[in-house]
Formats: sequence, structure tokens, C-alpha cells
Amino acid sequence: MPVRTFTMPKSLNESLASQQPPIADTDKSSLNGVTEAYTASEREPLAESGPKEKPGITYAAQDTLPKLPIPELEDTCQKYLAVLAPLQNQREQDDTAAAVREFLKTDGPELQARLKKYATGKTSYIEQFWYDSYLNFDSSVVLNLNPFFLLEDDPTPARNNQVTRAASLVISALSFVRAVRKEELPPDTLRGTPLCMYQYSRLFSTARIPTESGCQIAQDSGSRHIVVLCKGQFYWFDVMDDSSDIIMTEKDMALNLQVIVDDAEETPIQEAAKGALGVLSTENRKIWAGLRDVLTRDEESNNTECLSIVDSALFILCLDYTEPRNGAELCGNMLCGTSDVVKGVQIGTCTNRWYDKLQIIVCKNGSAGINFEHTGVDGHTVLRMASDVYTDTILRFAKSINGQAPSLWTSTSPDPSKRDPNSFGDVSTTPHKLEWDMLPELSTALRFAETRLADLIQQNEFEILEFAGYGKNFIISMGFSPDAFVQMAFQAAYYGLYGRVENTYEPAMTKIFLHGRTDSIRSVTLESVEFVKTFWADNSPQRKVDALKKATQKHTALTKECAKALGQDRHLYALYCVWQRAVDEEGAEAASSNGDSSSVDGPSSEIGMSPWRAQSISPSRPRSPSTNNNNDNLRLRSKSRSNKARLQHIPALFSDPGYERINTTILSTSNCGNPALRHFGFGPVSADGFGIGYIIKDDSISICISSKHRQTRRFVESLEAYFLEVKRLLRSVKKGQQTGRSRVRESEGERKGGRGKVIKGEAQGSEAVSAIGVEGDGEEEDEGLGGYGFFDAGMLLQALRASQEEKERPSVKAAGNARRAIGKKLRVSEY
Repeated sequence: MPVRTFTMPKSLNESLASQQPPIADTDKSSLNGVTEAYTASEREPLAESGPKEKPGITYAAQDTLPKLPIPELEDTCQKYLAVLAPLQNQREQDDTAAAVREFLKTDGPELQARLKKYATGKTSYIEQFWYDSYLNFDSSVVLNLNPFFLLEDDPTPARNNQVTRAASLVISALSFVRAVRKEELPPDTLRGTPLCMYQYSRLFSTARIPTESGCQIAQDSGSRHIVVLCKGQFYWFDVMDDSSDIIMTEKDMALNLQVIVDDAEETPIQEAAKGALGVLSTENRKIWAGLRDVLTRDEESNNTECLSIVDSALFILCLDYTEPRNGAELCGNMLCGTSDVVKGVQIGTCTNRWYDKLQIIVCKNGSAGINFEHTGVDGHTVLRMASDVYTDTILRFAKSINGQAPSLWTSTSPDPSKRDPNSFGDVSTTPHKLEWDMLPELSTALRFAETRLADLIQQNEFEILEFAGYGKNFIISMGFSPDAFVQMAFQAAYYGLYGRVENTYEPAMTKIFLHGRTDSIRSVTLESVEFVKTFWADNSPQRKVDALKKATQKHTALTKECAKALGQDRHLYALYCVWQRAVDEEGAEAASSNGDSSSVDGPSSEIGMSPWRAQSISPSRPRSPSTNNNNDNLRLRSKSRSNKARLQHIPALFSDPGYERINTTILSTSNCGNPALRHFGFGPVSADGFGIGYIIKDDSISICISSKHRQTRRFVESLEAYFLEVKRLLRSVKKGQQTGRSRVRESEGERKGGRGKVIKGEAQGSEAVSAIGVEGDGEEEDEGLGGYGFFDAGMLLQALRASQEEKERPSVKAAGNARRAIGKKLRVSEY
């Protein structure tokens, strides 16, 4: 077979530099007609199953999308004060207000002007700063940057084994790749407005490449192969031709994967673990950069080519040998793998990963998920991919039953089994095992990397809540925004455990703008604080519900504002980056003219956090310049350099403790999912914080919570108890506003006669199942609640369960010896 060379992909900086000419600002009202040039069947391929012809719809709206707006400086500062108000005492608020006033009078206007000048001709005023924040992050990406999705099981049980499920997912993923490359993927829309599709071009065949000066995102746009990891061993084979058509059937794919599994089994797992080089991708980025140099320094070694094959693959398929026992273990496996040390050797699935790329993970029992490198893509983009892949697996199964079943794709690859073998070109569909040259340095480095990874895994815990009491339908029926409703649940549950509110973060998608990513919603408001205090105090149900309504309305208003990219966090971070650049440039100028080597420390490594993570791509509190004397000398040199001298000082707003407060997130939350996903999550973003990923489905709520052993189970139980109690409150208030009989029952009562005997039970006129999920009448529901006075909601949940067990326990007394009813019997209102 002719030798194929895998070229190093082009870096992100090169791609950004070679982008299309600057795009003028566009009125969003002009966007609605962009997709109308395409037929309904092209916008919604499932509407009909026949072949379609017209490609190019994926990026059709890109040239008409408006650019991300730069908010007004005064507006941003006022929002900054507003989000800090519920988190500060009066003295702290006064200090922050003074810092903001000084900022607006001194550095702020100049930095705003510099930012506007910098943004001229650029696609986005924050895009490069955004990428820099990710790519300069030095710590391990595991549990710090990479999120995960856990897919629902395949609805056809026969396909829920590892090889069959993996083959099905890979074929569907390749169909998605093909649709992106041929620009046939219908664009995302929001209420008819097209969204930016740029991230889809960064989803496949990309890799995060560490260097001594920070990471780069590399991409091989001509990639045709996938890499399969099994028990830490690497395999590859081609799956597409040069035209991006799939060259393997699902049966062929399953055969290849079975061959790989069988081959991996031949090497004892303890022996294979010693060469599981994927562990190196979990290292500190600078250490990993040095190890990549070791891998490639010997020109005669296989390592250079092996590394290139991995970097340029479309994606990584991880075949795990384990079967997690429950949902929490499944989530942990998808996020960071398992740690299992046997006879001093790590044999957990944490060795069966490559975290610098998109990974599809399939367990022994067919449970599957996705772990993705987060620099170039957000959850919304990967969610679309995961949803389409899951949908396609179902539709392809349907098509095997009924050939007229619809297809998700505008067009499909020719049937590989019917193609002329010569039409495939230079491809190799036979699996190849990568054979690394394990130098002594690599063996030692692998050992150290694995022990550090094992420490990291042991430092974190994961718990899930699969709340089936209600979901989006019930929340909407009660007049609330589902997301705002769940956000208040996090606030109330945390306050119930600790008696205080903490800084909370939630991302809002801004893909209505060109190259838009997310803005940050700060969920703690004066209204949310008032609600949690009202909820936990001895107040009437009506007052609690009214406070909840006000808090959710405020959150919804904030969400809408942030979706328009008018939040404060991104703007302030961009201003900080502009200031830092000015300092760096002037420091370099001073050093070149005077030989002065003074410098200003940049933001800490924490600025590399994910946009749904604690720092929200904002830095922690900036540090002061290395020497104040240098700044003093600069100011004294001449009046003409006063502005430059002033810039050497950290602007008042960024040195204010409030800026550190807003960028230290305790509850980092993100709502991302649909029925294709069982769970979604990420690691905690601070040592004393929680990472909360949640999915609000029609009739259930799925939540995955991580923390560094901060009583995560107790927090989950607090959430569950809150959901149950707030449902009781809502129905109690609604009951008081109604006659107690539904309109249907009233109409039945007005009609005379009827067929058959009316059945009357204990729940006649009310719901058979109580609002807190326990059978019984309204009086029993209120036992032990007392205004929801438990400060530990977990204790409340245990009390409710104990009450249920007590009711189900047979009475030890005879009916004749029952206690005499004492006092006036109250009439229980119809529920």
C-alpha cells in the first residue's frame, strides 16, 4: 500500500488571520429571510424522504449575521454593581461603587476606546481573547475544561451491546461529518432567526496541541480516518473517501471494531496499561508539550507518525471494558474515566482516553457518551451533533424495517457494498495498531501522569438526580420559565444547607451573532435572595410563591439580556485584556529603549476556565505590577506620557475585591440537553464549589452534580426535597384560587342520568397521588413541614420517607382499641 502522510493541521491563529474580509454590522431584522431561499424540505430534511440536490445551506446565513455588539461602558458598570449587590455587605458595596466611579472617570473611557479600535475589522471583539483564555490554561484539561454528555440507551435493546452500539454511533457520526463538509446540514435557528454555524467547522479532525508558549488548535480538513482506543491501545482505519462519502457499511464497521476488541484482549491489561500513552494528554500542558517533543525528536521513530495519526483523526472512539453500575458512575466514566489500581498498576478507563480531541465513549454494556475538547465548540453545538447522531441511529433502524422511512440527511453516501472498488481511492479500511516506541523517559512520564490523574479523580465526586415528579410541562403550566424555576431550586437548596447565597453562573448562548459563543448570567439577584429567605421562613404559601414568581421573572429578564450579548462579564474581560496588552506593549517599548526589564504579571491561570465554568473566561483578581517604583518613574518622565503611566496601574475596577468575587463561582451551572441525553455535566470550578449540569425534559429533570467532596449527595437530596415541596406550595396556592372542582366534573354534575354506577373513592374530587409524592390526604401531607422549617432539606426528605414507611406499616393495635379522636374534626378542603 502506498505510504500516506498525515500533515500537521493548521493552527487556529493562522485560520483566524486568513479569515474572510471584515463583515459589516448587520441589522438582525434582515436575517429572517436568509433561509427562505431554501425550500422547506431543505430546511427540514425529515419532512420528506426523497433525495435533495442543493448544497450550501449550512453557512448560508454567515455573511448576514450581525457582529457581537460592544456594550456601553456605563451600562456595563451599572450591571456590574447590580450583580454584586446581593453578594456584598454595605461597606463592600460602597467600596465597589467608589472603584467604579474612579474607573469611569479615569481608565474606563480610554480602555473602551482602545477596545473599539481593536475590534475594527475583526469578526468579534472578544474572539481572540476567548481563545487565548482557553489555550493559555496550563493545568490538566480533565475535570477542568472538558464536559461530557451521556446518551440515552439505544431504544432497540438488541443493539445495546458495545460493538453494535459503537458501530451504529460511528456510522451516524460520519453521516454528520459528511453533512457538515458538504454544507448540507440545516442551520440552527432560534424562533426563525439563523444562528452562527462556524463552530461546526471546528468540531471534527481538530486537536489541542500543547506548546511551550501555550496550546494551539490544529485541524486537518482532509482527514478520512478515526482512531479507536481499547484498553489503552491505539488503532486506526479509514472511514471516508476524498469526497467525504462513507466507505464502510455498519456491518463492516462492527466487524472492524470486533477485530480491535479481540486484538486488545490478547495483551494483558496490566501490560497494556504500561503503554497507555493517552494518559499523557491529562498532564499539565507545559509538561505534555515537553513530552511531545520527546515523542518526536527521533526521526527514525514511529512516534511522530503515530502522533500525527491521532491528532488528525476525525474523532476518537473509546471502547471501555467496564460496565458502570449506576448513573453516577456512568457520569464519572464519561467525564474523567475510572481509577482502578491493581497490584500497583492503573487499569481504570482513565487510561483509555485522549482528552485533546472529541471522544465517543462506549462501555461494555453499550452505554455511550461524548467527552469533548471545549476550546472551539460550546455545548449547544455538540448537543446538535449528539442529537442528530442519536436520531439517525433510530431512523436507520426504522429504514431497515421499512425502506420508505425518512432520512435525517439531505443526501447520503452511495452504498459502499455496491461501489466499484477502484472508486474508493487510496484508503485503508483494515484496522492498524499503532506501535509506539516506549522510550524510558516516556515510561517514567506515563507513570507520573497516571498517579496525578488518579489523585485528581479521587479528589472529586459525582452524584445525579433523576427527578421524575414533574418537568417542563408542569412548570410551564404553573406560569414559570423552566430554566429560571430550576435556577431558583439551586439557590434555595444551597441556602437551605448553608444559610447563605453564593456567586452562581449560567451561560446564555449568543450564536445569533457572528462567531458568538456565550454570555454569563449571574443568577443571584436581590429578588432571588428575597425568595430564598422567604421560602425558608415561616411564611404563607402565597407569599412564597409570589417571591418565587418575582425571582424567576428577574432571571428570565437577565437571560434575555445576556442572549443579546449585553451582559457585563465578557465586556469587562475584554477591557481587562486590552489593558493588559497596552501594558505589555509599553513594557516592551520601555525595555527596548532603556534596557528596563520590568514587567506586569498577567492574569492567573484560572482565566482559562470554560465559559460555563467559574471564571467564565474572566481572570481572577489581577496582580499588581512587579515594581511600583517603575510606575512612579514613568509618571515623572513627562506629562505627555501621563496616560501610559496611568495604564501601568491596574484600573480601579479590576483591583477591587468585588471583581474577584464575581469571578469566583461557587455554583457553576449549565442547562444543556434534550431527550437524546440522559445526563450532561462537568467538574467543579472551585475547590469549594459545585459543577451542576442539568436537562429539563417534558416530565422529568436530570441533574448531574460534581464537587470536591462537599456533601454532594446531601445537596442532591436537598434539591429533591425542594422540588417536592415547591410543587405542594404551587398546588396549594392554585387550589385556593379555584372552586375545587374541575370544569369537566362540574359539567358531569349538571348532566342528569348516566351509564353505570359512579365510583367514589377516598380521593374523589382530588388527586389520588399527593403533591409530595406520598399517598394520603392533605392533612397528612402537611405533617412535619411546618413552614418548611428544616434547615437541612435532606433531613426533610428523610422525614417524608419515614412518614410514608410508617403509614405502610401494619397497625399493631386492634381496631377496637384505636385511640379516641380528641378535639374538633376539621374539614379537609378538596385538593
